[in-house]
Amino acid sequence: MKDLIKVAKAISDQNRVKILKMLQHKIMCVCELKSALRIAQPTVSKHLRILEEAGLVYSQRDEKWVNYYIADGNNNPYAANILGNLKYWLEEDMEIKELIYKLPSIKREDICCQ
Repeated sequence: MKDLIKVAKAISDQNRVKILKMLQHKIMCVCELKSALRIAQPTVSKHLRILEEAGLVYSQRDEKWVNYYIADGNNNPYAANILGNLKYWLEEDMEIKELIYKLPSIKREDICCQ
């Protein structure tokens, strides 16, 4: 039951759902997510930690970047189910559409190296 509760709590926040939707389209770092969501870096980091603990997101260090991407769901069947369905959910939501539309213009080199 713990795994289900972790996943349910993780997707109970709109910013965490937005993060998942963005990561479906692009591997991103904290600074890119911060820029897209217009929220503070510590808040983005906290959201990512919750998503990672629920098995919805993985992170991997790549030189100076920590990349975040959608998990495969192998560690948590509830996470796998949510991630499978989330691909189709909210595709017509205007906020999600706007975030996805601006993803190509969000580049870590422009944001993080200033």
